[in-house]
Amino acid sequence: MNGASREALAAARERLDALTDNTSVSAEQLAGELAAVTALLDREVSLRRVLTDPAQSGDAKAELAGRLLRGQVGGEAADLVSGMVRSRWSRSRDLVDSLEVLASVADLTAAQQAGTLDEVEDELFRFARILGSSMELRAALVDRTATGTAKSELLRSLLGGRAKETTERLVGRLVTHPRGRSLESGLVELSRLAAERRDRTVAVVTSAVPLSDPQKQRLGRSLARIYGREMHLNLDVDPAVLGGIRVQVGDEIINGSIADRIEDASRRVSG
Repeated sequence: MNGASREALAAARERLDALTDNTSVSAEQLAGELAAVTALLDREVSLRRVLTDPAQSGDAKAELAGRLLRGQVGGEAADLVSGMVRSRWSRSRDLVDSLEVLASVADLTAAQQAGTLDEVEDELFRFARILGSSMELRAALVDRTATGTAKSELLRSLLGGRAKETTERLVGRLVTHPRGRSLESGLVELSRLAAERRDRTVAVVTSAVPLSDPQKQRLGRSLARIYGREMHLNLDVDPAVLGGIRVQVGDEIINGSIADRIEDASRRVSG
């Protein structure tokens, strides 16, 4: 997402934060309504183009959006969407992508307000690992011949009662409305947004054996020094690591032992 679209998304996120700071606004309900608008505009390409047409005035587009959404979603969601269509977008699809981001952020905000964001973050990571270890499950969830209902039922059998409702909703939307993305990239994006809610960065840590609490704390401090911000560690165990550790932060990978390589990387970056 470039230029005007990036600025429009940033402005929309500020408006969303202002809304969800109000205790009278249900972030969970707002998330569901924004997800519904996302699905609508993803289907209706011509409508999407009209709402992002730079030749039309922002007020005219906002009025159209308001008429379409009246009675379909709450006032907060309608106002938020109306504000978004007033903005300038580099591509019409960027509006839909941004609405999807806002729906996810609203759901994660609801989890944060309920004190369950850490659990949701961990469940997203665990589900990604399960997906990576089961080609059969992945094939079933990306099967284009399967209905959304069938995929939802499969997810319910996997996550129902075992994961937070927020996790179920986020993963469910990703599976039933992938919008051209792989499940893996969608889960990475959800994990990034979850970490962002706490103003921290995700580090995926794979070790040969489970790390002790002191090792986790030491690693977290070392990575915080390298990257200059608090880190959230998503921990995984893989005997193939052969006694060492593999740390991935975004596209960057650090390989080595806990005791020396991470500390050495910290020294190299700092000096």
